[in-house]
Amino acid sequence: MAELYINTRKIVDNIKKLDEYLAENNIKWTFVSKILSGNREVLRILLNSPIIENCHSIGDSRLSSLKTIKSIRPDIVTMYIKLPSILSAHSVVQYADISLNTSYHTIEALNREAVAQNKIHRVIVMVEMGELREGVIRDNLLKFYESVFELSNIEIIGLGTNLGCMYGVEPTYDKLIQLSLYKQLLEIKFDRKLELISGGSSITLPLIKQNKIPLNVNHFRIGEAAFMGTSPLNSRKFRQLSTNAFEFKANIIEMELKEGTPDGKIGDGNVGLAEDFEEAEKVVEQYRMILDFGLVDVDNSHMMIKDKKLSFSGTTSDMTVLNFKKSEKTMRNTYKGGKKVSFKPDYMAVARLMNSKFITKVVK
Repeated sequence: MAELYINTRKIVDNIKKLDEYLAENNIKWTFVSKILSGNREVLRILLNSPIIENCHSIGDSRLSSLKTIKSIRPDIVTMYIKLPSILSAHSVVQYADISLNTSYHTIEALNREAVAQNKIHRVIVMVEMGELREGVIRDNLLKFYESVFELSNIEIIGLGTNLGCMYGVEPTYDKLIQLSLYKQLLEIKFDRKLELISGGSSITLPLIKQNKIPLNVNHFRIGEAAFMGTSPLNSRKFRQLSTNAFEFKANIIEMELKEGTPDGKIGDGNVGLAEDFEEAEKVVEQYRMILDFGLVDVDNSHMMIKDKKLSFSGTTSDMTVLNFKKSEKTMRNTYKGGKKVSFKPDYMAVARLMNSKFITKVVK
């Protein structure tokens, strides 16, 4: 099987560096573990690391992952970062201490479950700030807040927003200052303090150095920077974080010298993705190697082949084809059946690979 290598020491070091940087800027943060797909072995190492005690909470978008987190560390504060459905209210209250919400009826259901489980469930109300994903419409925020803040077993602890995930709307000082002003408005009107203004994620990190984080924005939800060492704002390495905590290696299951173009009528029955061929294109023989992973496991557009002499040729559900030119003698000696090819995966690739049961996870 193809293998994903996970260097937990580098991830822990990233968490430590992020924690120190955010603490210097008076920002609390939730460590978002959703990329791991609830992998118990990796979670156990990370959750038992002393540095994790400094995090405000551990966040995930899957209730099964939060269940795993609670089984490893029942004492740790957990946050459900995907909007709950009413049908999942029981599990949300059982495994998440905090959840992000935008629906009054859902919060009502969470309140009923919190009463039944004899708990106080904490809620961050998400506000729509232009990304057109989750969020209460700003004009409705006062009325919404008034309707939920008196529920018996619900504690509204803050406001939040999500930017950069779907359309890529960038977080800006103007966006975040609006969130900050809503905090002040709600606190004055209802005479109740809001603990957290959760306006940041990995995409927001570069704004700290630019002094573009309003004073009231005091909480970030961070996953990508901790695991990949990058900010999606520019896909660059953030500060001194490690960017190589993950490496993907696939096995060569066939390597043969083959024609450079397909032979026969090309129809629409293909189930994978392949390079385009022009009719006038000269047929050149190439070595083609078949690897033991496919679209079911990961989208190869989210991975970089470490050897620049290799290139993607095509992929199907469970196999991927790379090629290199016939003239590359050293390549023929280096790559043969039984050998491996190494890739550098990005955040989405790691998330897919962690979720695939057909990929072996090698944890160190």
